[in-house]
Amino acid sequence: MPTATELDKDLDAAFDALADRTRRAIIGRLTQGEATVSELAEPFDLTHQAVSRHVGILRSRGLIHQRVDGQRRPCRLNIERMQELADWILERRREWESRLDRLEDHLASIQEER
Repeated sequence: MPTATELDKDLDAAFDALADRTRRAIIGRLTQGEATVSELAEPFDLTHQAVSRHVGILRSRGLIHQRVDGQRRPCRLNIERMQELADWILERRREWESRLDRLEDHLASIQEER
């Protein structure tokens, strides 16, 4: 089982990859289905090589998979990995909602005392 530090590093790497607008756009495109690097490069004013580097970063962070299909190398989302990140975000949201609810209760009790 990974340590807390390893999990933090893993999250850091994933969110670092998602911090880039081009990589987020690639992820967005892959939500519609598989695509090759050439297909992913179409909407960008970037070289094929630059888009390949972005794909490589996403792949190395486990956010996408790329398979060999003859001459093609289609990419697809790693749904399980994206779900792990979404679950982490949801847990943080629940924590903050709970804290805000307690704060709201505390402020209401202060108002009642006045």
